[in-house]
Amino acid sequence: MNLCDIETIRAVLGRHGFHFSKSLGQNFLTDESVPRRIAEMSGAAECGNAIEVGPGMGCLSAELCRRADKVVAVELDRALMPVLAETLADYDNFEVVHGDVLETDLAALCKEKFGDGKAIACANLPYYITTPAITALLESGAFEQVTVMVQKEVAQRICAEPGTAAYSAFSIYVQYHAKTEILFDVPADCFVPRPKVDSAVLKLVPLDKPAVETKDEKLFFSLVRAAFNMRRKTLVNALGPVLGSSMSKEEITALVEAAGLDARVRGERLSLVEYAKLADLAAEKLSN
Repeated sequence: MNLCDIETIRAVLGRHGFHFSKSLGQNFLTDESVPRRIAEMSGAAECGNAIEVGPGMGCLSAELCRRADKVVAVELDRALMPVLAETLADYDNFEVVHGDVLETDLAALCKEKFGDGKAIACANLPYYITTPAITALLESGAFEQVTVMVQKEVAQRICAEPGTAAYSAFSIYVQYHAKTEILFDVPADCFVPRPKVDSAVLKLVPLDKPAVETKDEKLFFSLVRAAFNMRRKTLVNALGPVLGSSMSKEEITALVEAAGLDARVRGERLSLVEYAKLADLAAEKLSN
C-alpha cells in the first residue's frame, strides 16, 4: 500500500469516514521520497527505537518500521486509530498510543516502551505547535536525535546566526540545547490538503551539556527574551524591564560595556557566548 498515493489516501480515509481537521493542522504527504529520506536520516536504523509524533496515515511510520526495531507513535486524533490499524497492519514493531505530545511525559514513555535503550524522535509537526513541541522533545532528555518537519521559515529561524533577520530568542534556546541542521526542503505541493507555505526537515542533536556555560540559566534566558521582545531597541533599553528594578540605566550601560559590547548594540546581534558573559556579569552584580 502506497500511503503517499492520493487515490490510496482518499480510499483509506473514505473507508473510515475520516475528515481532515484544520484545528489539528493535518496535512498528509503525497511524495513518497520525503518520508523515506526522513527515516533514512533520522538515526532510526542505528538507534533501533523511535518515537513518532503525529503519524497521520502512517507513511513515515512505515518507513521507520522498516529501519527500527520498535516504533511508538503518539497520536492526538482518535479518529486516526482505525486508519493506522489498517495501514500499519503488516508491521508488528509498530504501536500507537493516544496522547498529546505537549502533555506526555516523553522520558517515561521511552522508559516504558524501550527500557534503558536509546531512542530517536521523528515528527511532521503541525505548524501551530512547532515551538512547544520542539521544546518538549528537547527538554525530555530522552532522545539521541530529533528529526522534525516544520514550516521552512521556522527551520531557518532555528538555525539562524546572530545579526540576521531570522535570528530570535527561539534560535538561541534551541542552539543552547542542540546542534541544528536543515536537511532538505519540502514544497507545499507535497501535501494534501496543500498548506500555504513550504516546509523543511530539521535535524536536532541534543548536546551532552549546554552550548555555553552560564552561572544562572534562568537569568540568561530572561535577558535573551527581554532583548528580543524589544528587538528594535538597544540592548541597554531592552534590558530595563529585567534589570531596571535593581540597576539604573547607567549601571546597565556599564554592564553591557563590561561584557565587551557597544552600548548601542541591539540584542539580535549577540551570540550565545556573549549572552552568557552578559548574564554572568549581571548575576554577579545582582548578588552584591
